[in-house]
Amino acid sequence: MLSITMSKLSVKEQSGCKKLLKLVSEEDLLALKDTVTNRLIAVESAEEAVDAIIIYSQDAEELLKRKKVHRDVIFKYLASEGVVILPNPEKHQLIRMTLEFWSSGEISSREIGDGLSDLTALGKQFCQWFFSLLNSQNPTYGQVVQEWGPQHFWPDVRLKLLLCTGEQRVDEFNGAELVSQRLYALVGQERLSFCPNLERFGFKCISSPHGLVLVAVAGTIHRDNAFLGIFDQVFGLIRSPQDNNHWKIKFVNVKIKSQSDFSERQLPIITYDSSELLRLCN
Repeated sequence: MLSITMSKLSVKEQSGCKKLLKLVSEEDLLALKDTVTNRLIAVESAEEAVDAIIIYSQDAEELLKRKKVHRDVIFKYLASEGVVILPNPEKHQLIRMTLEFWSSGEISSREIGDGLSDLTALGKQFCQWFFSLLNSQNPTYGQVVQEWGPQHFWPDVRLKLLLCTGEQRVDEFNGAELVSQRLYALVGQERLSFCPNLERFGFKCISSPHGLVLVAVAGTIHRDNAFLGIFDQVFGLIRSPQDNNHWKIKFVNVKIKSQSDFSERQLPIITYDSSELLRLCN
């Protein structure tokens, strides 16, 4: 077995590359090994080929740009890690998303973290998980359908949906079944895809004195290849002692603006301050 201690890649990059390269066909994997090592390394298994590729790659970006690392391979890897992906992305966009994911230090997990020591990481992990799960229900999105349903919500969850599409309309739904069905309809029936902005101005996460975590995120909405508008969404999360202390959704406020209802210069950013978010707890 080849050692990977000499690799120039970080520990997170090495781990990610191993997972990604398992998705490459054996023929392409061996060809990639020959290219990266200049045919100087002989291997006896796919596992040894992966180790050789990781050792002799100058950096993660160089490896991802190789012709034998196809776009579809990177797409499948990101989807398996729960990373939210724009519809029909180009390879260079997938490479950038992969490098950002590896540099973030975040670990995709349905449990969404174990504590409140790092609210930003907790909130971003939640958004990665939630929007990947929700978007996977879209039959045109190209991801493996994940398990959606009322189990992710508290029984008394409430949803407030504000639609600004020429004229404003507010719909409210109560209960885990109704809320999960309405959110599902946005992607499963209306075929919308939500792309959250998890950068500095598109995301905010705070906690209340009573342990409620508030996650606010803005982003863009798409249908197939068409850009439709922007959204902002606020979640209230509370741990469930009856469900291994996992976080569940207590309330959701969603505001959707169509493209015709905002300036072209308007970016999907969060404008709530902390006091405004805390008032949503009431």
